[in-house]
Amino acid sequence: MMDNFWLKLSKPVFTLAPMEDVTDTSFRQLILEISDPEFFHVIFTEFTSTDGLCHPVGRSNVISRLLVNDSERDVLKKKGMKIVAQIWGSDPDKFYKAAKLICNEMEFDGIDINMGCPVKKIVKQGGCSALIGRPELAADILQATREASNIPVSIKTRTGIKKHDTENWIGHLLNYDPAAIILHARTQKDQSETDADWREIAKAVKLRNSVGKNIPVIGNGDVWSVEDALSKCASTGADGVMVGRGIFHNPWFFNHPQPQVSTADKIDLLWHHVELFSGTWGSERNFATLKRFFKIYTSAFKGAARLRAALMETSNAEEVRKILDDFEKYTSLDEPFV
Repeated sequence: MMDNFWLKLSKPVFTLAPMEDVTDTSFRQLILEISDPEFFHVIFTEFTSTDGLCHPVGRSNVISRLLVNDSERDVLKKKGMKIVAQIWGSDPDKFYKAAKLICNEMEFDGIDINMGCPVKKIVKQGGCSALIGRPELAADILQATREASNIPVSIKTRTGIKKHDTENWIGHLLNYDPAAIILHARTQKDQSETDADWREIAKAVKLRNSVGKNIPVIGNGDVWSVEDALSKCASTGADGVMVGRGIFHNPWFFNHPQPQVSTADKIDLLWHHVELFSGTWGSERNFATLKRFFKIYTSAFKGAARLRAALMETSNAEEVRKILDDFEKYTSLDEPFV
């Protein structure tokens, strides 16, 4: 029987969500380095197209999403954490081939199937949350992926398409024994515009218990702190949480108690991120991708808004370094904390 690491993790399990143009190897390494492994257990890649992985030309366009730097690998091993490759698509045969590629040529602890992304252009292709409306195809995809894999296969999904349908949808998935179910407590229609309804997580847990399955249920949606995560798991019975947007509010999320973070700590982390990103990707990825992160590090101190505005005009690491070297110029004026 395949070893399912999900069953061996201490509870509650803490994971970081796969996020487009966010959870590349440089950002993952950054978060791993500053996190306490007692409160951080599993990290995910950006979601990666099975169509792309199975295409002789398209593979080169998507394979970087599954890159794990040697330096990130070192941190993972040092902290005893797991890394999962997330894939998406709509063709079971391509899931089989993609899983073979991942298992034979890469070093991951698990594979996760995205059945939750609500982005319209993805849904139109029949992938991700569209699979909620095609349960038999979803089952075929899970079975094909598992057949090709020697590592556990989990599913990340939502509670329904236009309305919550948790009992029917999760009940269907439980029949096919995924290694874990990560359930975002919103529907496809909700996107991220409504509050996550953790009562649906509780329903999934109750259903799992009623059928006697030993399948971890990880809740996702509006988790803002370790204390919040512990409370949500206690009230719903969830085996853990997946953190998404919460990491943008606090990159030191996965620590308890929270460390005292100075302005200098924030600026040092910003520069470390820039160095990791530039050292990893060079010109392969657009430097502008980094700009979505700048607000994480430049907030709640005097002159933060001016500093952030200047950083948004940069186009390479050298320009960032020059601005940071002139840090006092941006913080010397009498400005409110922003």
